[in-house]
Amino acid sequence: MNANIKKAEGKLGILVVGLNGAVSTTFIAGTIAVAQGKGVPVGSLTQLGTIRIGNRSENNFPKIKEFVPLADLNDIVFGGWDIRNETAYESVCYHKVLTREDADKVKDELNAIKPMKAVFDQKYVKKLEGTYVKTGTSKWDLLEQLRKDIRDFKTNNNLDRIVVVWCGSTEVYLMHHPDYDTVESFEKAIKESHDTIAPSMLYAYAALLEGCPFINGAPALTVDIPAIIKYANDHNLPIAGKDFKTGQTLMKTVIAPMLKTRMLGLSGWFSTNILGNRDGEVLDDPDSFKTKEVSKLSVIDSILQPELYPELYKDYYHKIRINYYPPKGDDKESWDNINIFGWLGYPMDIKINFLCRDSILAAPIVLDLVLFMDLAARAGMKGIQSWLSFYFKSPMHPEGKIAENDLFIQNMKMKNTLRKLMGEEPVDHLEEDDRNKA
Repeated sequence: MNANIKKAEGKLGILVVGLNGAVSTTFIAGTIAVAQGKGVPVGSLTQLGTIRIGNRSENNFPKIKEFVPLADLNDIVFGGWDIRNETAYESVCYHKVLTREDADKVKDELNAIKPMKAVFDQKYVKKLEGTYVKTGTSKWDLLEQLRKDIRDFKTNNNLDRIVVVWCGSTEVYLMHHPDYDTVESFEKAIKESHDTIAPSMLYAYAALLEGCPFINGAPALTVDIPAIIKYANDHNLPIAGKDFKTGQTLMKTVIAPMLKTRMLGLSGWFSTNILGNRDGEVLDDPDSFKTKEVSKLSVIDSILQPELYPELYKDYYHKIRINYYPPKGDDKESWDNINIFGWLGYPMDIKINFLCRDSILAAPIVLDLVLFMDLAARAGMKGIQSWLSFYFKSPMHPEGKIAENDLFIQNMKMKNTLRKLMGEEPVDHLEEDDRNKA
């Protein structure tokens, strides 16, 4: 092991914002079941994925969890905040993502997980009402309450380290504001309770002030602002985001690279979804949908690079729709109508109907991210963890750099980062004979 990486000793706390949501409870119940040998972690690279070391002829493909020092699932302690005062077991049963039979396998453990009161303001998530929320004299007061929650959780559970992850609902769209430019202006805005400061920002800043890595699983700004990025860099803390990449956008990061690799043209891409869970209800509000829309729209452009290939991609039309449809519950359905063209401009169509389960796809993403972010913290990595872009619709990236959204390049970047961490050579897919000829 790289001597510069601290060992994953002791207990790891995972604090989830939106503890009783469908994604959160599916993640928590599934992780506990996997740790106890009662389930298979399908979809998790940290648990099932392998990584090639050396040349292909060496046939050395260890599992990722055996190659890098990740926390053991049995050493994880779960907690978090929510606007509803329910146990994790009650919430699992409410959401009905998992069957009662599967939920009952870890019933005692889930019943022991109860939320802390949330910081919530309906101004930022208009479709929800909070009944279990903190009150304070200012947003700074609420920030301090969150910091105390983190400290108490660490002390009461005898934890060695904590990762905080936002699995809450999508907040309304916020544009960049001068309040975000510096740490000083950001703190002043919090103390004066400016409307520019959304609840997610308070969670993120509280986590960083307490020395905890923070992951943004939603498309809101949250940590994607200069003040928080600077604080994370100055204090050697990793941050990552934004917006977990699960269904329709996952497909886009596969299909769009295929079009570009084959130099096939694109005339238009129409995407629509129906979703009946709480996420769908929240996104029924135009202001929250705007936040999600901006995240989803950016993906194709960054992959196709129309400025480099104007003959193929300059004028394509891209439309996205999300429709709240309660009968679907967590079983999201998406349709994509893709109009492409080939040799001499002749048109063709691609149609995709993806019937997926939103939280089932998201749960392993949350698991991988919390384990990798804990690894990053122990390895002394700081600031934006762009090597984790594989997991996000709109991955954060350092200023002046272009975001990478091609799923396969993202995967290569992530694995090469792990190789570098462990002192191994990055893989370039050139075999020894090819390299010698070159």
